[in-house]
Amino acid sequence: MKPEPDTLNALRRTSAVTLSDMEVFIFPELIYSLVLANLMSPRLWRWRDDAWFEGLDGMKPYRRITRLKQYIMDRYVFNLDLDTWGLTTKERELARFSGVIDADTLAQSNALFGYEGDAYYFDIDIRTHFGLDKYAGNVIPYWKTETVEAMDAFAHKPDYRTGAGECVSLATLYAAALFGVARVPLDDIFLMATPLHSQNFIDLDDGILTNNRRLVTKTMWFNGTALSAQARRALENERVTLVAHHSGVLHQIYPEATIDPGACSRFADRLRAYLATDLTHEILGNFLRASRDLQKCFQLRWPLHGVDHYVPVERLFAYEHGSPYRVTDNTREKLLDDVDMEEFVRARMPSRIVLNDLEAFVRDNAIDIRRPADRERLKQRFSSDCLNADIAIECLFRFCLTEPRLPDLNAKRYLSGGDPLDLHADMSREALIERLDKVRATNRMAELAFYAYRDLTRTEPEPFLAAAMQRNPVCVEGAEAVDTDVLPDRVRAFTEASIYDGPGRLAQPDEVWNYGRGDGLEKAVLLAALLRARRPGADLRIDIEGDTCVLRADGAAHAFPTAKQLPGQSWPMPAGPDSPPAG
Repeated sequence: MKPEPDTLNALRRTSAVTLSDMEVFIFPELIYSLVLANLMSPRLWRWRDDAWFEGLDGMKPYRRITRLKQYIMDRYVFNLDLDTWGLTTKERELARFSGVIDADTLAQSNALFGYEGDAYYFDIDIRTHFGLDKYAGNVIPYWKTETVEAMDAFAHKPDYRTGAGECVSLATLYAAALFGVARVPLDDIFLMATPLHSQNFIDLDDGILTNNRRLVTKTMWFNGTALSAQARRALENERVTLVAHHSGVLHQIYPEATIDPGACSRFADRLRAYLATDLTHEILGNFLRASRDLQKCFQLRWPLHGVDHYVPVERLFAYEHGSPYRVTDNTREKLLDDVDMEEFVRARMPSRIVLNDLEAFVRDNAIDIRRPADRERLKQRFSSDCLNADIAIECLFRFCLTEPRLPDLNAKRYLSGGDPLDLHADMSREALIERLDKVRATNRMAELAFYAYRDLTRTEPEPFLAAAMQRNPVCVEGAEAVDTDVLPDRVRAFTEASIYDGPGRLAQPDEVWNYGRGDGLEKAVLLAALLRARRPGADLRIDIEGDTCVLRADGAAHAFPTAKQLPGQSWPMPAGPDSPPAG
């Protein structure tokens, strides 16, 4: 890890504290640093003791992973609202990262700065899609990536019964839990981000994708259901801008990469294999399940009492809802047994293709969808007044073969990411933290993990405090109607409990505000952020003295009890943001 200017190091470290969408995009090491922060968390290690995971070590790898999936499904919901972490502006973020990235480069891969990807996303207005249409065009969301503690803390918010998180939060949580709980080797876990989504690829069997809370096997990818359609959107419609692995990272916009080239090549090959399938009669049926606009052009022939009858295919797919049986596999007969007699007609419908005949053609002729000649032969069988055969075959081809738009692996210059993490599933939590501490001087992902972990016993306070004063707009907006004189009492009234376990780990002001709870030291930092927003030039300082901390604000003193066990020290509060919060 080569030395860098102090200003860039400081920017990386304070970014590791807030972990906004913009920060993770610009400093790709941060996504894996959050994985490591979650791995250090005692919260994650307590999962192992849950009765749900009893006997886990005796299960096969896929069974362990599905067990983990259900645990996550039961405890977290997907959340991408604009109110949780607040808003900023394009101008503010570009100014902050001036000298690191420019607007034109950013627009190549970031949807909120101009990237338009595939027409799928821009058939809709992207700002309306995200709920930003009520704000000026320069306003963008922070969308801070949550630690496992911040995800758990959503249960303290009104209208939430469980934890929650956005896609990067869920992807990094999954990656940590796959290793720490399900004992999947880190070498087999790859994180990848597109401009609008983050997910993981697990190199097990034919491959497994995580998609927010769910898992998607190769079979599921091609089953044509609404859930698989949702899972397919990012890789079908967007380029992959970032790949992260325990060996390092690869980013679309940077010429250097620290990921191990062999591991990255394996990832690319395995992902491509996962996204491709041969055309079989079952895959053909799955394609029709996914293509609702084509279903009206197909019928199924089925004998009733020895006489051929016909039934519209869209009616059969409708019968699949709530049924364990499918039109497309060996349970077809059982599904047809459940179909009402009035759905069948004796006469073949002239404008519709008979699915049985098309299935037989695919099965008997070993059609290779990759070969243009075979696609042409298949197109003749799609001949119908009801559909455009050229478009239908092209859609079928894309259904069977998705080519991921990965960064050009051969165009990168591969650098060492420093000492390897060298983490093993049989390590204790203490040994894992000790190893990360040992390599943090040479491995940037390990170094930044301690800032993402919010451990002020192992990091200097300045990055945490700069983030607290400059990038916590929710508490500032939420307290707008509260008179300055009563702000201290309002903050004191929050529940006296930190969302972060253990000494030295602190929540940011918006976390304290969102969840209505905090240690006294966290409350002091929150009050300082509120006062900084109202009095930009105020002299603000927090003195820590044993089990008490005192916020000194222009001569006034506000004392709070603290259980964070930090040694005596004094923290001058840095300046706030350059411009008022967006909104």
